Amino acid sequence: MKALDRVKKHLVAGQVYRRSELAAFSTNVDRTLQSLVKEGLLKKLSTGLYLAPKKTVFGDALPDENSLLETFLNDDHFVVYSPSQFNSLGLGSTQLYNSRIVFNRKRTGELTVGGRPYSFKLWREAPKALSEEFLVVEFLNRINELAEDRETLLERLKEKLPTFNRAKLNNAASRFGTLSAQKKLKTLMQDQQKA
Repeated sequence: MKALDRVKKHLVAGQVYRRSELAAFSTNVDRTLQSLVKEGLLKKLSTGLYLAPKKTVFGDALPDENSLLETFLNDDHFVVYSPSQFNSLGLGSTQLYNSRIVFNRKRTGELTVGGRPYSFKLWREAPKALSEEFLVVEFLNRINELAEDRETLLERLKEKLPTFNRAKLNNAASRFGTLSAQKKLKTLMQDQQKA
């Protein structure tokens, strides 16, 4: 069986692949990849990252975001969110943001992956899932980047603190919060208890 046929046999529509994964099926992986891209069986997303396109009536479907980022980072410990999700905390914020943040253990900087722009934030560890408590901590980490009145948002967070799981909030703050965010949360908790 030719290398090209071996690679074709392993391709799954909608799946994202690293060059190194496909190298196991070909002695000249670059030539094989070039041929597969030319045939339309693979689409180059970025250096060393390829998508086996999934055809729909509207054209090629975008890859699943988690699958794309997991393959790109070669790690499944990350969380992706938009600052617009801070609105779900019930603090009265309504601002919409056109950005996606990837809180992860491997990359930093502004990068485009699979045609989508991302802001990669490097941290010593990253959660495997998005939680309300993580969002509160990230809200405090990024409060100076938000377009809304910070003092009003912090006052509303102080009022809403009893609705969050205190142990999970403290755990998220110690694991994912900057020193500034940890201090803000501690002050808010102390002020809330006095009230």
